[in-house]
Amino acid sequence: MDTLQGFHRTNYCGDLRLADAGKTVSVCGWVQRQRDLGGLIFVDLRDRTGIVQLSFGDGTDRAIFEKAATLRAEFVVAATGTVRERESKSQKIPTGDIEIDVTELRLLARSETPPFEIVEHSKANDMLRLKYRYLDLRRPDMQRMIALRHRIVKICRDYFDEQGFLEIETPILTKSTPEGARDYLVPSRVHPGKFYALPQSPQQYKQLLMLAGFDRYIQIARCFRDEDLRADRQPEFTQIDLEMSFLNEDEILTIQEGFLQRVFREILGVEVPVPFQRMPWREAMDRFGSDKPDLRFGFELRDISDLVRDCGFAVFADAVKAGGSVRLINVSGHAADFPRKKIDKLQEYVKTYRAKGLAWTRLHEGNVTSSYAKFLTEDEQRAILDRAGAQDGDLVLIVADAKDEVVFASLGALRCECARQLGILDPKDFRFLWVTEFPMFEWSEEEGRYMAMHHPFTAPMEEDADKILTDKKHCRARAYDIVLNGTELGGGSIRINTPEMQEKAFQALGISEADIQERFGHLVNAFQYGAPPHGGLAYGLDRLVMLTTGADSIRDVIAFPKVQTAADLMMGCPDVVDAKQLDELSIAVTRTEEAPAE
Repeated sequence: MDTLQGFHRTNYCGDLRLADAGKTVSVCGWVQRQRDLGGLIFVDLRDRTGIVQLSFGDGTDRAIFEKAATLRAEFVVAATGTVRERESKSQKIPTGDIEIDVTELRLLARSETPPFEIVEHSKANDMLRLKYRYLDLRRPDMQRMIALRHRIVKICRDYFDEQGFLEIETPILTKSTPEGARDYLVPSRVHPGKFYALPQSPQQYKQLLMLAGFDRYIQIARCFRDEDLRADRQPEFTQIDLEMSFLNEDEILTIQEGFLQRVFREILGVEVPVPFQRMPWREAMDRFGSDKPDLRFGFELRDISDLVRDCGFAVFADAVKAGGSVRLINVSGHAADFPRKKIDKLQEYVKTYRAKGLAWTRLHEGNVTSSYAKFLTEDEQRAILDRAGAQDGDLVLIVADAKDEVVFASLGALRCECARQLGILDPKDFRFLWVTEFPMFEWSEEEGRYMAMHHPFTAPMEEDADKILTDKKHCRARAYDIVLNGTELGGGSIRINTPEMQEKAFQALGISEADIQERFGHLVNAFQYGAPPHGGLAYGLDRLVMLTTGADSIRDVIAFPKVQTAADLMMGCPDVVDAKQLDELSIAVTRTEEAPAE
């Protein structure tokens, strides 16, 4: 096996062009493929910038030619030679006009046959790719996404540095303050029976930095949450974490719009117009059934509760009488695209969002068919279609439930599902939206109490401050989320900065004085020493990269992600540890259960 002793790489494979013809260059990388034509051998050499063709022929030293004949896919080699114009050019790769006439070849490492081919847009099973992630990351599309992630982070650091932000690191080993997702706990060896928690976010630390006088903070922060996973969640993830003092919402949002504008300009060459549209949470829910609405298409919700509260159809009337609602969407102009079989599948789809069923009216080529017409009078039917703005060619879909949240979740998801099935979502149409005026609290059926919708440090709207204890349901927060095409990119709020209001917020959440001191005493005590008005937000870096690359999941833009059971297939963790380690930590394991990888 050869070494790199005395060898110096002069160029990356993908950077060479016809203008380099005549130059002597040295390149390194992996063999993509080798083609032996008898008296002529071609080797496609790949590194993270692309592929270049190495050529071995009649003029090649015999020992070098014979070594080239032994090369196989994924062998690691270094080569020196002269760049020359190719006789048979390729339009498939940027270096297709040239090749390297090799005068020196070093074989640095051999490779076993990989479990899947290292090619763009691999068809290999996801679990196989994740088990051999180091091979998966060699693929050109994966390398581009990881490189793009780096560029976004660099833009982030440069932009916020220009805006006067300081990058400050906060601890990874911190205090468990359970209020929201479950913490990952870390046992302490030197303090037996006590635990650190991995941070769900640097929220309290960045607020303390505001109290410390660092009025503009940023951190590319690692965060950890022990929660159920899905396409856009991981147990460990990365935030672009920000906090600012002495700024109001408008000023904070304007700074963020400038950042996102620069990202999309420099990464995608897209000029995003500012300022972004803003919409109160209540309007977003009423119109789109979601607090992260996709604005690229219509199919907006319409409330018909007032039209059916006294109708003869119990499904509708009972939902309204129970305090819920009846709402619809009009998939306008697409009745022909949804025959009865497809509508039946949509009925099953909404059931995954706890809806009990889906009522519908289809207006197609002058014919009107409906699943509920026989239960309503002609006037009631006409009123519903008028409210929907329905015309020939439209499909009206209705959900009724005693709980508004079920109606919103079902129809909000259904409008997006219809758009997906119709193929009308333009991936190059970027619709940013600030959703504002979120509820301060949300009722938790599981906990049987009101919980903070964001976190307990969010300030109430000034005009709702008196509702924090007396009318939690209608108390609005100075909170805001940034949404892009149906995905929440980030969120934040203006924070509480007085001990009195913070005490009320804790009281509203049912946290006792003893628990306040136990969980948050450090922050409450700090507020006694002059806390400036402050606010901030955090972006999900993984989600931002996912949207700019067009990836289907944040797993594709994280170098070493976990699967849906929070397991790492490549490293084989989580895993058992030996008894000595447990003894040192004063931990006894009483029960273990093997969970499937996925």
